[in-house]
Amino acid sequence: MASYDSRAIGRWQHRIGPAADGRVQCDLCPRACKLKPGQRGFCFVRSNHDGVIVCDTYGRSSGFAIDPVEKKPLNHFHPGSSVLSFGTAGCNSGCRFCQNWDISKARDWDRLGVEASPEKIADVALRYGAESVAFTYNDPIIFAEYAIDTAAACRERGIHPIAVTAGYMSAAARPEFYDAMDAANIDLKGFTEDFYWKVTGTHLQDVLDTIEFAVNEARTPDGGRVWVELTTLLIPGFNDDDAQLHAECAWIREHCGPDVPLHFSAFHPAYKMDDVPRTPLSTLVRAREIALGEGLHYVYTGNVHNTEGDATYCPNPGCRALLIQRDWYEIRANRITADGRCPDCGTPIAGRW
Repeated sequence: MASYDSRAIGRWQHRIGPAADGRVQCDLCPRACKLKPGQRGFCFVRSNHDGVIVCDTYGRSSGFAIDPVEKKPLNHFHPGSSVLSFGTAGCNSGCRFCQNWDISKARDWDRLGVEASPEKIADVALRYGAESVAFTYNDPIIFAEYAIDTAAACRERGIHPIAVTAGYMSAAARPEFYDAMDAANIDLKGFTEDFYWKVTGTHLQDVLDTIEFAVNEARTPDGGRVWVELTTLLIPGFNDDDAQLHAECAWIREHCGPDVPLHFSAFHPAYKMDDVPRTPLSTLVRAREIALGEGLHYVYTGNVHNTEGDATYCPNPGCRALLIQRDWYEIRANRITADGRCPDCGTPIAGRW
């Protein structure tokens, strides 16, 4: 097999069976792929090189873009700042609705990849004035070693590392991965095991465990908490019923607290679900009302034009002042004080300002 950067050797793996046969289990995600030499895991980009699992996309990217941080989406993490976004290829989820299926299901990596070391990515972000680097487009979990090393290079230059992920990760890998990040947006794709297994090919509880860890336990080098926001893509007839939405929001409130922002985004027909209709605005508005009714403080609508659902309001029920006015991803006004409070009533506003 081809040679590889020593930094690309999988950090979560163990041998299975006799050493002579070279079989290895990948311990990065709950799939626990058991690979013979030459075999690839479900994600396609982690493979067995003569008895060692290697991240084959280490140091290679499928593309770069400069985005507003609100596009990740992160509404409470340095609003209005710019982010260098990049991804690789492959994925460890099997979402039938994948919006980036041409990247996540890519099988011709040599043609897609662009050489980009962790240090080069950090330097490019610095050169373009990006305050953060986001690991996105496909799930950074499957290129965790590359993401962690890039995060370290970014932090050395004062740049924030951000993970945009589905959260389908093993308990063994979570600490090193999330402690490397300053912020994360984690998909909570639905709230039933039936939906998760049939539509994404993954399991709900593994994702819930990841979210709890990232919110409650992950720490930045200075001891602060990693900032986490959640996103649910609402698919008509699949995960948009009231019962599922109430259950999801109650779980978030009880396990993560009311200050974790939740984004409801609109589905657009794609990949193996191109026969499912788009999500109507009324569904997103209803979901937001349910979430606020369940006691969540910051709830947003995405992928649609809805200025009320874009805005950040003071969570104090006696105030509810408009604090950040947005139009799509553009900040029209930001009234939050330098120390992160509502200027009208002094209530602390959760986030990194």
